[in-house]
Amino acid sequence: MHSNHLLLEEPIRMATILEPSKASFFPAMTKIVGTLGPRSRSVQVISSCLKTGMSVARFDFSWGDADSHQETLENLKTAIKSTTKLCAVMLDTVGAEMQVVNKRETSITLKAEDKVILTPDQGQEATSAVLPINFAGLAKAVKEGDTIFVGQYLFTGSETTSVWLEVDEVKGDDVVCVIKNSATLAGSLFTLHASQIRIDLPTLSEKDKEVISTWGVKNKIDFLSLSYTRHAEDVREARDFLSKHGDLSQTQIFAKIENVEGLTHFDEILQEADGIILSRGNLGIDLPPEKVFLFQKSAVYKCNIAGKPAVVTRVVDSMTDNLRPTRAEATDVANAVLDGCDAILLGAETLRGLYPVETISTVGKICAEAYCLSPLHVLGFILAAVDTFMAEKVFNQDQYFKRTVKFVGEPMSHLESIASSAVRAALKVKASVIICFTSSGRAARLIAKYRPTMPVLSVVIPRLKTNQLKWSFSGAFEARQSLVVRGLFPLLADPRHPAESTNATNESVLKVALDHGKASGVIKSHDRVVVCQKVGDASVVKIIELED
Repeated sequence: MHSNHLLLEEPIRMATILEPSKASFFPAMTKIVGTLGPRSRSVQVISSCLKTGMSVARFDFSWGDADSHQETLENLKTAIKSTTKLCAVMLDTVGAEMQVVNKRETSITLKAEDKVILTPDQGQEATSAVLPINFAGLAKAVKEGDTIFVGQYLFTGSETTSVWLEVDEVKGDDVVCVIKNSATLAGSLFTLHASQIRIDLPTLSEKDKEVISTWGVKNKIDFLSLSYTRHAEDVREARDFLSKHGDLSQTQIFAKIENVEGLTHFDEILQEADGIILSRGNLGIDLPPEKVFLFQKSAVYKCNIAGKPAVVTRVVDSMTDNLRPTRAEATDVANAVLDGCDAILLGAETLRGLYPVETISTVGKICAEAYCLSPLHVLGFILAAVDTFMAEKVFNQDQYFKRTVKFVGEPMSHLESIASSAVRAALKVKASVIICFTSSGRAARLIAKYRPTMPVLSVVIPRLKTNQLKWSFSGAFEARQSLVVRGLFPLLADPRHPAESTNATNESVLKVALDHGKASGVIKSHDRVVVCQKVGDASVVKIIELED
């Protein structure tokens, strides 16, 4: 019996797998958020990170002080000028995070079956018998048999640098635990996570508020990563706090989902937040392993349909110490792209990892390679499963477009209709790029929501505004905040060129955009380009074909 009928068609020619990857001005449509720290804070390293694909720099205030982060940020600004690569700034709050206090920063060896005491008495020295913690209410929150994980920065719960503890008994304010696996804790910061247990700490701590109102305001941060978001009210409170600091009124809030409580209220959080970060480190501890991928697929799908960026973390942990990822990790990156995530967030890999630049480069290449065929070809005989998948190269755009239009429903809003029409036109004429003129960035983000297979150049044209005391140009925020959206590449235009034109050919600013596309290698002679812009009170989608 012949089985040839099972192979509908060859999904990928084997010869193409052996072809070297092509370099590109846009390393990948999927964006990369890099955490800057001890191993990635020099101008030279940051410049290399920008050149290899980092578009958002994350500053994690769980470690380090404001002065050290400020020095790193100044180096980032220098690197941006020297590389001419735009980069956004994300401030990551500490939030309701429990930590082990290791003032002497000595290594601590814990042996399986021994016992260790978690105590709120921070005056004690951290040893293999006692671990002081920064939360006095742990004894009231846990009971015998509960699970606690401790590790450096973030942890997997299955490595020799993190430890799995089981609560044995509670003695006053102390929690006595049985050590389930041998491990060595090294460094100054150990994160402590109690699995599926509500910790009575504020989502936005007083320390977070101080950092935001000083460091955040001073540097006009683009994004706030709200750690341990548990309810929509957490997002509303954070937004209210930002609104009281004028320069941060435009800062976008990305809700970080890290525990079951946040997962339970995901829909309401998504409605309030500007974007979602799926923190698989902590969430992977709270959820059974077989449930993690289900949450990722469901959450990313909901973000896609809502048109809000989805960021996935913890994909190449092994690259913290190794030059290459494992095969499973490489596949995990591709699957995150297939699921539809907008960005990959690298934490320990770039913060304290030995190979920050190589990690960004590798992740970018994997993302880019995931962009060639429809899942119908890749998964051939698994026809029932294909309609939930998408990726950069492995991407059934037609299926995704129809599904998104169906979800939006009718009648569409004016802007939604223009955005979907621009994408449809670009696909029909096989345009090499979509150029969108915008002031707020909203139109460009809506276009990106429909996941066109070609890059979207968002030409942000600044507007002059005043607060009655001084005049200033808007636009920088809008341009940088596009840097976390998949497939969207911003260009800050000359403020003398209006975003709205009285005729259909705003030639000078269009020429700038086309020249940028040519220099980037995404536009060449005889290519077709779809342009979306406002003309007077009307919105126009037009197709132009380039000459020699």
